[in-house]
Amino acid sequence: MSKWKRGLALAGAVFLLVIFCLPMYFALTGTFSMGKFMASLAGALFAAVMAYAMWLMYRLLNRKRLEKDGRRIKNVIFDVGNVLVDYDWKTYLKGFHFPEEEEKKLAKEIFQSDIWNERDKGLYDEEEYIRRFIEKAPEYKKDIRRVLRETPKTIGTKDYAQTWVQYLKKRGYRLYILSNYSEYMLERTKAKMNFLKYMDGAVFSCDVKEVKPEPAIYKILLEDYGLKPEECVFIDDREENCRGARKLGMHAVRFHDFKQATADLEALGVK
Repeated sequence: MSKWKRGLALAGAVFLLVIFCLPMYFALTGTFSMGKFMASLAGALFAAVMAYAMWLMYRLLNRKRLEKDGRRIKNVIFDVGNVLVDYDWKTYLKGFHFPEEEEKKLAKEIFQSDIWNERDKGLYDEEEYIRRFIEKAPEYKKDIRRVLRETPKTIGTKDYAQTWVQYLKKRGYRLYILSNYSEYMLERTKAKMNFLKYMDGAVFSCDVKEVKPEPAIYKILLEDYGLKPEECVFIDDREENCRGARKLGMHAVRFHDFKQATADLEALGVK
């Protein structure tokens, strides 16, 4: 509370105290008269009624303000990769110490390929995806298998993740996950996600065969958990995924770093 508000509240409290004490003052002093006593009693009652009316008005105006600045948000929806966990495929790939030409080729045909994104949809088993990766660079067949086998090493939980979700949970928000994630990776990294136990629900792309930013996956989350879009804020590191959420009526915050994201959430009333 600001200083001027504290001062105003203190002045109001002193004024009410004086008003309520006047009837007793006139009753106990030698200057007692029924007229003064009744007038002071009426003043005290009037002050009480006015104070109550002002309190009700404050609550009404405050509620409208909160609605206006977005504090009616009840649900916080998180992406996982690069929001709650680190996804660092570049450092991971460099760790193999492949020749520069091979490293660039593997980066392009694995992590930067459409197949990698399709893999999150989970339409085929892992072996089929491996076969399709190898088709792009058959000369590196053995290394492609090795790189894909150890891809869970690209994932590490961010230091703030558990504390962040714990804090929001204690503040009364309901928490959800909406993430593009392959079945192979999910099975092998889920144990690292210490924040999952605080979630009220989760939708992973490999489980529902849909991926962001297509509308279907957002609708699945909303419908499965009975969420109203206008009461949700979605946090994702990719702008196209944020746009997908906004198109369905949700608030969205593009994640760059923890400090920026929490500031953007606070601007929406989530704090």
